[in-house]
Amino acid sequence: MRILCCNIRRIVPEDDQSGNGWDSRKDLCARVIRAQRADVICLQECTNTQMKDLQDRLRGYDSFGLANPGAVFNPANAILFARTRCELVSAGGFWLSETPHVAGTKSWDSAGARFVNWVHLRDRDSGRPGRRSLGGVCEFRVWNGHLDHIGQVARENQARLILQASEVLGEDLPQLLAGDFNADGANPAIEIVKAGGWLDTYAEAHGPDDPGFTYHAFLGPRFAEERPNARVKGKIDFIFRRGPVETLAAEIIRDGRDGRYPSDHYFVSAEVRFGQGS
Repeated sequence: MRILCCNIRRIVPEDDQSGNGWDSRKDLCARVIRAQRADVICLQECTNTQMKDLQDRLRGYDSFGLANPGAVFNPANAILFARTRCELVSAGGFWLSETPHVAGTKSWDSAGARFVNWVHLRDRDSGRPGRRSLGGVCEFRVWNGHLDHIGQVARENQARLILQASEVLGEDLPQLLAGDFNADGANPAIEIVKAGGWLDTYAEAHGPDDPGFTYHAFLGPRFAEERPNARVKGKIDFIFRRGPVETLAAEIIRDGRDGRYPSDHYFVSAEVRFGQGS
């Protein structure tokens, strides 16, 4: 199964002035995503308009996502899943605050109200002939979040809330956690995730060294040279796994066209197999 994590960059008027507005890149964004032939797509910063545009261009996917009340990020952290491969069992989410079930709330030093969505899916392929290695019909949980971009205390506590919610599901359920963590691998927020039993699929496929930035401000490979004082220079977009899931491959998707990119983030992917791992 192939999973994508895509911060697509919300609609911001000033992006139009630089040639990176949504209308200029929505076709490219959809083309890059579609080329991955993903079974599950986790989006961040997705507005109503962007969701509709992508659904028009990415046929065959159902979706789920909560949203902040009255916000244009609606649903910001949407999860798309291929209906021919995945059957929805249940779905939900909560806010990453001290009152997680009160919509639109924020806590600690968080600049905004952050939340996590989840979908519980059944892999339709797992019950088909030739798929016995999955141990019968396979269900799995996908989490999709976006930690705060300002507050370090918030990031750490937001990570803990996701861990607390995922731990109660037990070790026998395959789980995947995707998102923009606004923190690279050396940040305590990421260490909290790893200490909670989650494994970084990219590190499993390529080794523990940080591969460099995934946020690039629409500059692509020029980012490191033109933004030497950037707050975060490492990989901040992750796909983690937990439970009986084996990582087969993982990539940072640096595709663009004529010096333009589908977002100010590189997308990341992971290819996994259920029924194995730890």
